[in-house]
Amino acid sequence: MNDREIIMEHYQHPLNRKKNDDPMYLHVNTRNESCIDNIDLYVKFNDNIIEDITFMGEACAISISATSIMIKNLIGKTCEEALNYIREFYKMTNGEEFNENILKEGCAYSDVARQGHRKTCANLPFKGIEKAILSHLR
Repeated sequence: MNDREIIMEHYQHPLNRKKNDDPMYLHVNTRNESCIDNIDLYVKFNDNIIEDITFMGEACAISISATSIMIKNLIGKTCEEALNYIREFYKMTNGEEFNENILKEGCAYSDVARQGHRKTCANLPFKGIEKAILSHLR
């Protein structure tokens, strides 16, 4: 699949899109003040492992699909591995060199570095999960 097809597949059929009221899940909201993007992330940790992530919200195709791909790639990772993934994603969206082997399908957003407004959309779920991880590690 090409990048556009990957993005559209994850937008039309996002993984783990469901509200989660389980008190074992940490809830974090992340929103883009300049548009409709508003995503609630629900993260379950098992010690240092991200055991599960679900989400709900309204957002553009870039934000929804980035959330889905992020979920696919972070469930089962340690907090440190997840933070490394997030750093690589930020490098990519800033137009810096990044590790494609770490990002996998996340590489579909490599062109957003050239589109400032899309960069914000792609990074939105990563800002939220980063906040959740850092809160958990405190």
